[in-house]
Amino acid sequence: MWAGILFVLPMLVLFVVFRFVPSFGAIGMSFTDYRLNGDFEVIGFENYSRLVSDPIFRNALVTTLIYAAFYVPLIVVVSMFTAVVLDKLVWGVGFFRGALFLPYVTSFVLAGVIWYWIYSADGLVNGLLQRWGIEAIPFLSGNQWQVLGSLSVVSVWRGFGYSMLILLAGLKTIPTELTEAAKLDGANAVQRFFRVTLPLLRPVVFFVVVIETIAAFQVFDTIYVMTGGGPARASYSLVYALYDEGFKFFDFGYAATIGVAIFALVFVISVIQRRFLDRDET
Repeated sequence: MWAGILFVLPMLVLFVVFRFVPSFGAIGMSFTDYRLNGDFEVIGFENYSRLVSDPIFRNALVTTLIYAAFYVPLIVVVSMFTAVVLDKLVWGVGFFRGALFLPYVTSFVLAGVIWYWIYSADGLVNGLLQRWGIEAIPFLSGNQWQVLGSLSVVSVWRGFGYSMLILLAGLKTIPTELTEAAKLDGANAVQRFFRVTLPLLRPVVFFVVVIETIAAFQVFDTIYVMTGGGPARASYSLVYALYDEGFKFFDFGYAATIGVAIFALVFVISVIQRRFLDRDET
C-alpha cells in the first residue's frame, strides 16, 4: 500500500497545490476587498450582495446559458456522429481518428483567427453566399443569437475530437453480439442505435455532457480573440466578466466571487444532468 502511495504522491501534491489551495484561496478571497498590492479587508458577504444585484453579471449569466444551449447539444451530436462513423470504418481508422482529433490540439487563438476570417464580410462563407446571390450574414456583428451560435460552431470544431474519442472508446466496449441479435430480429441501423447502442452508452454520454457543460461555462479564449465580448456585450460570458473584474479593474475579491458563482452553477447543473441522464447509475 505504501509503495502505491509513494508512486502517486508527486501527482497528489501537485493536485493539492494547484487545485485545492487556489480553490479555497478564491473562496476566502471572495469575502474580502483584495487589492493589487496584496492588502485586503474582510467585507463579509458584500461581494455576494453586489453579485446578486449586478446587471452585468446577470447579462453574462444569460449569455453563457445561451451559449451553452448552442454548444453542448451540438458538440455531443457531432462527437457521437463521428464516433459512430469511425467505429464502422474497416480501413484508415488511425488516419481519420488523427485528422479529426487534430483541431483539438490547435491553439484557441489560431482557431479564432482562422474562423474570424471565415466569418468576415469578405471571408469564405459570405464570399460563397454572395456568389450565389445571397446577402452576407453578420456572423460576429449581428444579434446575440447569431453571434453566440457562430462562436459555438468554432468551439465545436476545435473541441469535438476529445469527446469523439471518449464516445468511440465507449462504443468499443459494447458487445457486438447485442447489435447482431437486434439485426437478426429485423431492427434497422437507426433502431439498433437508439434501442441498443445509445442505452448502453448512456454513462459515457452523461460524462461527455458534463465535461462539455463545464467547457461551455469556461468559454473565454474564442470570445476574447473573435469578438472581445461584443458587440454590445452580446458575447460577454461569465469568465470574460471574471477576467475584466480581476485583470482590468483589479477587483480581485469580486472576481473571486464570480468564480465561486460559476463553480456553484456548474455543480448544480451537473447534479441536474445526473438526475436525468444517469438515472440507472444512481
